[in-house]
Amino acid sequence: MRIKEQRLLRGPNLYAATPCLVAEIDAAGGPCMLPGLGERLLALLPALPPAACARLASGASIVDAIEPVAMHLQTAAGVPAPFSRTIASQGDQYRIVCGHECEQVAALALDTTVDLLNALVRGEQYPMAEALERLRATAARHAIGTSTAAVLAAAHRRAIPSMRLLDHANLFQLGWGSRQKRLQATITGATNAIAVGIARNKQLTKTLLEQAGVPVPAGATVDSLEDALRVARQLGGIVTVKPLDANQGKGVTTMCGTPDEVERAWEHARGYGPRVIVEEYLAGRDYRVLVTGTTVAAASWRRPPFVTGDGHLSMRELVERENRNPARGDGHTNVLTRIPLDELAAQTLAAQGYSADCVPAAGVDVQLRGNANLSTGGTAEDVTDLLPDETRELCVRAARTIGLDVAGIDIVCEDIARPLREQHGGIIEVNAAPGIRMHQYPSHGKPRDAGAAIVEEMFGEDDGRIPVIAVSGSTGATTTTLLIGHAARMVGLRTGMTTTDGVYISGDQTMQGDCTGYRCARSVLSSPEVDIAVLETGHDGVLQHGLAFDRCYVAVVLNVADDRLAPVQAVVAHSASRAVVLNAEDDRCVAMAADLTERIEVLYVSLDAEYPVLLRHLESGGRGAYLLDHTLVIADGMRHKALIDVHQMRIALGEVARHMLATALSATCALAASGFGALEITDALRSFTWDCKADAQCQNAPDVHGASIGAAMDS
Repeated sequence: MRIKEQRLLRGPNLYAATPCLVAEIDAAGGPCMLPGLGERLLALLPALPPAACARLASGASIVDAIEPVAMHLQTAAGVPAPFSRTIASQGDQYRIVCGHECEQVAALALDTTVDLLNALVRGEQYPMAEALERLRATAARHAIGTSTAAVLAAAHRRAIPSMRLLDHANLFQLGWGSRQKRLQATITGATNAIAVGIARNKQLTKTLLEQAGVPVPAGATVDSLEDALRVARQLGGIVTVKPLDANQGKGVTTMCGTPDEVERAWEHARGYGPRVIVEEYLAGRDYRVLVTGTTVAAASWRRPPFVTGDGHLSMRELVERENRNPARGDGHTNVLTRIPLDELAAQTLAAQGYSADCVPAAGVDVQLRGNANLSTGGTAEDVTDLLPDETRELCVRAARTIGLDVAGIDIVCEDIARPLREQHGGIIEVNAAPGIRMHQYPSHGKPRDAGAAIVEEMFGEDDGRIPVIAVSGSTGATTTTLLIGHAARMVGLRTGMTTTDGVYISGDQTMQGDCTGYRCARSVLSSPEVDIAVLETGHDGVLQHGLAFDRCYVAVVLNVADDRLAPVQAVVAHSASRAVVLNAEDDRCVAMAADLTERIEVLYVSLDAEYPVLLRHLESGGRGAYLLDHTLVIADGMRHKALIDVHQMRIALGEVARHMLATALSATCALAASGFGALEITDALRSFTWDCKADAQCQNAPDVHGASIGAAMDS
């Protein structure tokens, strides 16, 4: 058994409206029946779902096992997939369809499944543990961070489209064309680079905040241990020592009261940068406030990592037990981070009279860190509703002073419900790219949708979408696309087009060749110079990668050459969110209307003003366009408006080129459905010039006067 072909369908496709992996499997001589297949697989994969085990219990072949095992392996890697199918193709050929959350994991899961099943057939041992580790490593390598995922989820709930720009980075484009925004973690395209630099420099941040009247701890930046000790003496009392420009609590030591403690803290901080801040230690709890724009979106009390003694387990064992909590993971992959039992933890334990091998009494909480960052194992409790108006205003002022659109404000005070100045509290840091998992998934208290707050700041009420018109047809699609694009440019819209001739942005060709597939459409949707996209969508592109968009405003299906292509071109029609333009004289096109939801408008076109499908549609109040004598007419129910005499159209060649009139009718309806007025459409029809070389499908087209659209296009 082998995989003959494997395709990653990244957009709506023949099998689903969501991404999936499709593989052609050659069973080589017929499906192999292997006695005890289910039991053997269960021995290797004890967590195999009961439904999969039942499916493989008796009479199952090796091919029957591919789909459930591949799906289970995705789940075992930590990225469960939503659906799957097995389709018998012909002879010994089978098609496996697997949905996925991570395409790299899906592809590896399928390869692993085929290798595993072939090994069982040969009676060989299979290194299952190593295979699972590879899958998990692949999932981790391509994982989306928790904070980024929260923003993306909020965008998807608002139907804002997203594209991952790099496989190995949390860099995303939200929205399309000129309405797109960029996102990396919680840094947006509007985040000021200078502001990020200021936020990294903690001393500069404190200076600016102090000038703005924001309470901050006293302190100074030092370059040597001698200066650190001097500043600590001048501050008189307990101090905090931290790197000038580190983040996530790295290198921070709090509550340094003796010269020895300052020296150890200095050495620790120096491991994260050459310059160090020594500042007044503010007593109290550690809070994080999330500011988006001019709004406080959430606030959390961050507790340092701790474990509670039970009178039996040592500190080391208690930490190991807590780190087995499914909510804890490495880095930012889970809601919480594993607690490190490192040198800093040992120092924190020693200050409380413990070591890693001590057994704390039952019920005693033992702290493992001086700081409360989630990235070092801390937990969070929501306190958003407790913030006084004065503190909210100070946090917004701090973010605006630094210049950040999204900021994490770190506050230390005894009680967040009281104004800071009343209790000698203060803002100790302002963070760019703040993590938001503490707000989304607090250990205690009400979850706050911080991702939605960031999306609101980025987009307001906008959905980030530009108008997209998708054009599909066995013939005539290029000319239709060019005509629609011409009309859009005439009204001042920056237009992106994909055609069989290339990609065009505002009339300039940016790619050459047949550009009717996924990659070229994505290039148009990624361009910040595009206000409207007109995408010729070839059936090969749909088969190979799916559509480049989740939905379009208007879909145009000109004609269908044969029954095999009808389901492929129907994918384009079903992607429309507003309207579909169909050829009334092509039965395959007409059949597509039956599968559309009621909210999608159908517009029919016909060269024959008396064609029954068109007439019934108009009589029921629908819209369409047709040719009457020498005139192009657009109709809205019983209202019929003559647009232009065909002799005024350069592409009609005095009505000789009736195949061009067919494309003009389809373009007319697509423009009308997109909100273009009759005068705008007429001006475009009159001024559009067609170069036969630009549309190879229409070269050498004969005179088809009196023929239907289908016959005209087939010529």
